Amino acid sequence: MDIIRLLPDSVANQIAAGEVIQRPASVIKELVENSIDAEATEISIIVKDAGRALIQIIDNGKGMSETDARMAFERHATSKIQTADDLFRLKTMGFRGEALASIAAIASVELKTRKAENELGTRIVINGSDVELQETISCAAGTNFAVKNLFFNVPARRKFLKTNAVEFKNIMTEFQRIALVYPHIDFSLTHNETIVYKLKGCSLKQRISDLFKKALNKNLIAIESESTLARIYGFIGLPEFAKKTGNYQYFFVNGRFMKHYNYHKAVMLSYERLLQTGTQPSYFIYFEVEPSTIDVNIHPTKTEIKFENEQILFQVLQSVVRESLGKFNVAPSIDFDTEGFIDIPYLQKDSEFVLPSIDFNPNYNPFDSESEPNKNKKYGKSDNFLQKANLENWQDLYSGFENNKHENTDFEANQTTFFSKQNEESENTNSLVSKNLLQIKNMYILSPIKSGLMLIHQKRAHEKILYEQILHQLDSKMSASQRVMYPMQYEFSYDDFLLFAEIKEDLQFMGFDIDVFGKNTVVINGFPPFINANEGVLIFERLFAEYKNYDKNIKENLNEELAKSLARVASMKVGKALNGEEMRELIDSLFACSNPNFTPNGKKIIHILNIDEIDKFF
Repeated sequence: MDIIRLLPDSVANQIAAGEVIQRPASVIKELVENSIDAEATEISIIVKDAGRALIQIIDNGKGMSETDARMAFERHATSKIQTADDLFRLKTMGFRGEALASIAAIASVELKTRKAENELGTRIVINGSDVELQETISCAAGTNFAVKNLFFNVPARRKFLKTNAVEFKNIMTEFQRIALVYPHIDFSLTHNETIVYKLKGCSLKQRISDLFKKALNKNLIAIESESTLARIYGFIGLPEFAKKTGNYQYFFVNGRFMKHYNYHKAVMLSYERLLQTGTQPSYFIYFEVEPSTIDVNIHPTKTEIKFENEQILFQVLQSVVRESLGKFNVAPSIDFDTEGFIDIPYLQKDSEFVLPSIDFNPNYNPFDSESEPNKNKKYGKSDNFLQKANLENWQDLYSGFENNKHENTDFEANQTTFFSKQNEESENTNSLVSKNLLQIKNMYILSPIKSGLMLIHQKRAHEKILYEQILHQLDSKMSASQRVMYPMQYEFSYDDFLLFAEIKEDLQFMGFDIDVFGKNTVVINGFPPFINANEGVLIFERLFAEYKNYDKNIKENLNEELAKSLARVASMKVGKALNGEEMRELIDSLFACSNPNFTPNGKKIIHILNIDEIDKFF
């Protein structure tokens, strides 16, 4: 009996949808890219329930004919590719011809479209790959897509969608990436009948400011470089405004957002010694390269891109960022005078390589007497030094050691007595940690114990203590807050405010006294008692940034994850000097924890150096 058979188109499309359409944000990405390829200058995005109920994309692009509108929903239908070689000459966004077929397979889709030169347009209704209606109607020029009830026929996929706040955050991310590439296009985004963005065509710098914080505009430095390989341009942030998280870090190539670890490394190297520890700069960097030198189809989401000249572009990017920082007097002054500079061209793949010629004197003899003076001149300093370090000097040094021998013996005896007393005291009081504590490099606490020496990482110890305190507060719903004299306002972006609403109550149990104050704005009246009020807003911002970057749905373990985050950002800074009383209090609190050896994330806090290990050193 034959067992291999062809899948029905509807099932094949649902499988393809699993790769192309991962969440509501994927639908928006595919449809908006199609609108851009259709040369639209105005694009409106309307979303309900974070895309679960409705995603509507309206544009004023070229529109489609009746036949094209129907063909667009077939698998592998595309206007952009005819041969495989066309893949390497693409300058448009979508091209695989799977997006509309995939969307129609897992949602209810209504399309209205009309070409500007036609009087009437076309309306098509598709439900789970089944075409239910196609008719001629009167509609505006351009295209209007309405996608309803996403994943209605794939309940397993719908079940794994995150909360509305998380899904809308992903929609905002996709929207921002697209809007950053096309500042000349008017965009609007509406969620649940609330206008989130209404962007008019403008310059790139103004678009960055409109999308993100207005203050960002003043903190950007322009970069520009053009060569035979690529044009690199955009903006980078001033070092003093670097953040703990890389929220404003974007790379684009030929109008497409990309992730590239090596190019991120090039930017970070350019900021070397300019950033505070643990901070990252903002950057919005654009590459324009020949399409044949990149491969954009190596990843389903097309965010990972392979470059033919990756290493050369790495050096060019690093150079242009450093140059811009230097010109704006951010980095130490750099002399960009090119007088006498040797212009070394980039080595192209098909360049002809010529071996350099070598000239030498075959009659040269290094043992000729004429070369001796040069030899003595080269090593003269070393010879003089060795002559001074003669036997008489050594005897003088040894004589001095003999004179001090008695003093060293007394010192050694005193030290023996000291440690003996400490051991006796430790045995009598049955205490683990000595009262005599030593802080090393303002990072580690050293204490003699019965078995040797104990080293404690003070920042990690403090993090562990705070974690257990915060977790206890959250689990017991007991809040303790330290009110400030002057309440502080904090403004969220629209999507961040939705996330904040999810954890507002938990933040209050932590000790944050927060009230909503107007649109997307809160007032912070108090902070947890273990937080310095002067750093309260900064710590709150870092805590929220960590919550935003969670990849999983943490509702099940929200208390634990929030306690970890707050303990990490609120724990003492590295290099904090502690007096004896503070060190003893820290250690006592640490050993009162359930597991004092490790942080909540499993990092080591305590290390014991026993006597046997110390003996081996000698």
